[in-house]
Amino acid sequence: MTGNAAAGRAAPKPSVKQLKKELAALQKESDRLIEEYYNSRRAQQQADRTEKGARERLAAAQEVYDRESLQLRTLAVAQYVGGEPNQVVQFTGSQDPQGLLARMALGQHLVALQEARLRGYAKVRNERRKAEEEAAARAEELGTAVADLERRKEKAEKLIVKIRDRIDKLYTAPGVRRPDGTWVPQLPDGSENITPRMRLVKTLIKERFAVPYGIGCYRTIQDGGEHPLGRACDFMLSRGGAMPSAGEVQRGNEIADWAIKNSKRLGIMYIIYRQRIWHARTGTWRTMSNRGGTTANHYDHPHISVY
Repeated sequence: MTGNAAAGRAAPKPSVKQLKKELAALQKESDRLIEEYYNSRRAQQQADRTEKGARERLAAAQEVYDRESLQLRTLAVAQYVGGEPNQVVQFTGSQDPQGLLARMALGQHLVALQEARLRGYAKVRNERRKAEEEAAARAEELGTAVADLERRKEKAEKLIVKIRDRIDKLYTAPGVRRPDGTWVPQLPDGSENITPRMRLVKTLIKERFAVPYGIGCYRTIQDGGEHPLGRACDFMLSRGGAMPSAGEVQRGNEIADWAIKNSKRLGIMYIIYRQRIWHARTGTWRTMSNRGGTTANHYDHPHISVY
């Protein structure tokens, strides 16, 4: 085989099994990064609190140091002035030479005591300054680490989405498609009593989005919809008709977006979610009339119907 022929031959497409294996490994790495990210975030928050506390203690120590410095300067000035009436003179009550010596000795003693106190406060202040600097450096170091982890986490999450999209594209709706883009109807089968087309959509959504509150498909009530025909499923976001959390609302949005993105290949006919309907014929969302409740208005689940 010539070099040109070898270069022109297309590489074989990966199988679903290969992609799922790659996805599982990447998901494991992503989970590790997420755990490391949140652990680092907690450490960063603790470091920020430590830095704030150290900064406050340093400010308090500096305030005490400044106050003691002022008192020392006041004592020194009083000792230097000597002859003027001051606190030291009033304390000794003496103006004779012996009293003057006693007064000077007392003044020097008081200054020495104040200097010793000041050195103690300076030591505390310097230790707290060092602690504040170390805490600030630690907080900065953790901030850099968290930013790096966040970038790696986002990169892994984007790769996961790409692999999932590649897996989705390996599936096409079973059945016969008409020239106008619609599909020949299928009969429901199996224990779930849904069509093969609906079963594929349900399986793919369950694998990709988990849907922790359950999936409801076939029901016997003849309401003019696709449920009794096995061509519709509801992907629940809460229980008992409760309004879903913000996170579950987002899950519903992602399911609806995914269904729109894959509608042509998987034979999805329409989607109802949050009192709106999207139909494959129009490709746009339209607001629906109020049916009177959270579930009736599809606020707690996306509804997906297939051809």
